[in-house]
Amino acid sequence: MRDRVFVATKVSGSHLGHDEVLKAAEASLRRLDISCIDLYQIHWPNSLVPIEETIRAMEALVDRGLVKYLGVSNFSTAELRSAQAAASKYPIVSNQVLYNLNRREIEGDLLPYCRENQVTVIAYTPLDSGRLAKPSAASSNPDATKVLELVAAQTQKTLAQVALNWCVFDQGVITIPKSDKTARVTENCAASGWRLSADQKALLDKAYSSSDDD
Repeated sequence: MRDRVFVATKVSGSHLGHDEVLKAAEASLRRLDISCIDLYQIHWPNSLVPIEETIRAMEALVDRGLVKYLGVSNFSTAELRSAQAAASKYPIVSNQVLYNLNRREIEGDLLPYCRENQVTVIAYTPLDSGRLAKPSAASSNPDATKVLELVAAQTQKTLAQVALNWCVFDQGVITIPKSDKTARVTENCAASGWRLSADQKALLDKAYSSSDDD
C-alpha cells in the first residue's frame, strides 16, 4: 500500500541540531520500514538552535532522496517566516497547528499568512479532543453545540463530520483527526466529499466566535 499512503512524521524540537536531524530521519525510516518520508516536519520550534542549521539538514535529506517535502509544526507567523527565509532550495509546504471550532486563534494572523503564501495548514485536534462530537446536553458550551446540531440535521451528517468539514471549508486547510476505532475513522472520512453552505459556515462561525469551551 505504500504508493497509496502519504507518510508524515516529525523530528522532535529537542533534536534540531544538524546531525541530530539526519539521525532522527534515518531512525524513522528504519522504524517505518520505508525508503522515503513524504513529509518531514519540525515538531516544535527551538530558539536555542538556529533555524538555518535545522533547515540545512532537512534540505540535505531531500537532496538524498530520503524526504520529499518539508514542513513545520506549532510555528507562529514570525517563526514560519524565519523557516521560509532559511529554506534556499525547497519550500516549507505546511504548518501543523491546533485548529478547531473552539480554538480559532490562528485566524487572526497565521491562517491568512499561510493562505497567501501557499503553506498548507494541517489542523490537529480538529474535534477538540472529542468535545465537538458531544451533544449539547454533554457540552460545556450548549448554545454553540445546538447550532452544530442544527447544521448536522440540515446536512444529515454527524456532529464530528460537520466540525471537520468546517475546518476545511476554505482552501489550504486539511485535518488529521485521531482515532483508534475503525468506525470513527470511517465516520471522519465521510466528512469529505461534500461542503457546508456559506450560510451554514457563517452560522457556525458566529456560534463559536466567543466559545468558552476549552
